[in-house]
Amino acid sequence: MVANVAQPASRSEAQSYFVWLAGACVLIAFGGFSVTYWGPLATGTLDVPPVFHLHGLLFSAWTLFFFSQAWLASNGPIASHRAFGLFGIGLATAMLFVGVWVALVSLHLAIAGGFEEAGRRFIIAPITGVLFFVIVVGFAVANVRRPETHMRLMLLATISIMQPAIARVVRAIMVPNAPPPGAGRPPPVEMTYLAGAITDLLLVAAIFLDWRTRGRVHPVYLIGGAAMIAVQFSRGALSETPAWQDFLDWLLRLTG
Repeated sequence: MVANVAQPASRSEAQSYFVWLAGACVLIAFGGFSVTYWGPLATGTLDVPPVFHLHGLLFSAWTLFFFSQAWLASNGPIASHRAFGLFGIGLATAMLFVGVWVALVSLHLAIAGGFEEAGRRFIIAPITGVLFFVIVVGFAVANVRRPETHMRLMLLATISIMQPAIARVVRAIMVPNAPPPGAGRPPPVEMTYLAGAITDLLLVAAIFLDWRTRGRVHPVYLIGGAAMIAVQFSRGALSETPAWQDFLDWLLRLTG
């Protein structure tokens, strides 16, 4: 009897799934934020600080950038892919600073609204999210000469920032009359767990497609994926630690 073992696919076939998953990330990002951002923005009912618009622009641009890079790596000239990579480094750097800035603005709004305790706990989600994203992108840049590792790290980084978009949909379903971003009581950080679990389905898809096209799973998904899940589901406990609260006090003093 012959064992039924997945046979490695061609390089082009293996790369094509990155394009499909990158496209899925674009749809999730724009679809998820249509609930609380793009829809209200289009109807003129969105009232948020200007930095929120910059945040939306940068993080949406990343999904389009990653999709274009995945397509170029699979179909286009590799020289163009590498040239645009420099833009990606600058974009990821801007996302770090603006992501932390928006988180702190949201915390200041929560404090002003009388929800300091809830705000101090919830802010761990966006800050650890953008930090994880930038760290993984940094590893991807360091492994640019190892394409198999590089492109999986870039995909993992992009998957990690899908959680906020998915969380918008989850919250809209669970709390239909939830206040707009930056207004009202911040949700419990534990509410991000369900969105995290749904986000992880993208990682599962990447692992399955890796096994399907290569016959084995790349360590990036096993090690990096485990790290992403650990970050997602440790936030509740970490948000109550003295070390986290001291770190927030430092950030608040730094930003006035």
